[in-house]
Amino acid sequence: MRKYYRSTREKQLSGVLGGLSERFGIDVSILRIVTVLSGFFTSGITWLIYLIAAIVMPTDKQD
Repeated sequence: MRKYYRSTREKQLSGVLGGLSERFGIDVSILRIVTVLSGFFTSGITWLIYLIAAIVMPTDKQD
């Protein structure tokens, strides 16, 4: 079972969206745009979830 990790390569703020893009094979720019737009439509709930994920998710293991 694959786990979710924050990316250290595709990182703007904390690497949460970079890690999700690596996991699902989606362009990180698309995820960033969707996150910003959905934050406006959900009154910031998306950004709160992002903040919680940034605190809880471990970073990927770089060698």
